[in-house]
This record gives sequence, structure tokens and C-alpha cells, in this order.
Amino acid sequence: MTDIQERRERYFIVLAGFFICCMTLLNIVGITRFIELGPLSLAVGVLPYPLTFLCTDLMSEFYGRRRANFVVTLGLALNVFIIGFMWIAQAVPPVPLETQPPWQVIQLAESIALPSGQTLDNQVELFQLLYQCTAGAVFASMLAYIAAQYADVRLFHFFKTLTKGRHRWLRNNLSTLTSQGIDSIMVVSVTFGASLLAGSMTLKAFLILIGSNYLFKFAVALIDTLPFYWLSNLLEKRLQIDPLNVR
Repeated sequence: MTDIQERRERYFIVLAGFFICCMTLLNIVGITRFIELGPLSLAVGVLPYPLTFLCTDLMSEFYGRRRANFVVTLGLALNVFIIGFMWIAQAVPPVPLETQPPWQVIQLAESIALPSGQTLDNQVELFQLLYQCTAGAVFASMLAYIAAQYADVRLFHFFKTLTKGRHRWLRNNLSTLTSQGIDSIMVVSVTFGASLLAGSMTLKAFLILIGSNYLFKFAVALIDTLPFYWLSNLLEKRLQIDPLNVR
């Protein structure tokens, strides 16, 4: 392998690794905390997720649609692994609550309704609480991920072909803004749809979550235009790849 080939593979691994890291953070921290950014109410897991679209756009630009889709498919497989591991861990009988360390048992002051529509009462194991809060979110993110990430790669190459490789800002923004809208609607609908139907969440709160998610991702998508241009120019020189020849 020549030096330039090795350099190209190293950069691909960096982009793929960063993509998977951001996606995994979404599933790990998920909806364990909600924060306020100005008028927006966001699950903390949403914060790193928009950066995955910057990674797929750069991979699409310099490595082509096939390799970008490969990383998206790998991310999907990891989503399945996360759900499978959480399900197995939940299915295995735990030790009695009274024998567990005190930090692993939470005493609830009152019943709480979970996004899945279930209710927890009295004492609850820490893992069970996290599982009930995040399992539905991970499943929702997987469905949204399938639709949004593949759409992003396809739309990026559609606009690249349409503009004959010109106007990087156009394909970067149009592909990302569209796929982010798909992602925001799907992930909130699947995660909190049961709560909305059960009456434990109001329609106003439901729509605020969708709107806040998309507005945040919309803003990040516009902001990442500058990093996309800077990184594209840097990679074009470092990798000696002409993006016009990449399909």
C-alpha cells in the first residue's frame, strides 16, 4: 500500500469512527436528561447527532456513495447490537434488590410514567429505570436512523450529480436539512407516541419536542457548512482526490 493510499484509509477510519461515536452517544445518553438551549427543549443525546451528517457528507464527497452507505449499515448493525444487549441484560434475573449496593436501587417518591407508556412504582433497579427510559429511544433512533442516514447519502449524490459537482453548500445543506427533518419527526414520534396516546404527554409538548429537535439540527446543519468547506478543501489536498470523479 502506498503512502497516499494508507493516508486515505486512515482518514476514512477517522470519519467512520467519529460517525459511530456520535451515533453511540445518542443511544447511551439518549433521553436521560433534557436541557434548554434558549427556547429549545432538547434531549441531551441529540447534541452530537447532527455531526453524523457532516461525516457522511464528507465520506460521500471523497469516498463515494458505496463506502458511505457501508458505514451507515455498520451503524445500523451496532444499533441492533445495542438493543439486543440491553434486552438480554434486562431478561437475565437480577440479584434481589435488598442485596444490591444502595446506589443501584432507587426509591421513588411517587409513580412515574415512562415514554413507553409503562408506570414504575416504589423501589426500582437503576438499570431497569435506564432500560425502560432508553430502550424505546434506541428503537426509535434506529428507525429514524435507517430513513435519515440513507436518505442523506442518496440526496447528497443526487444534488451533486444535478449540479455537476458545483455548489458544495447546496448539496451539503439540502441533503442534511431534509434528512434531519425525517429524523426529528420519526424519533420523537416513536419514542413518545405511546405517552401521547396514553395522555401522559400533551400534544403541545409533543410538537415542541419535534420542533426543538429540528430547529437545533437545522441550525447545526447551516453552521456546519463552513466546516464542510474547510474540511473538503483540506481533504482534497491531503488525499489527492478530485470529488468530481467520485461516485
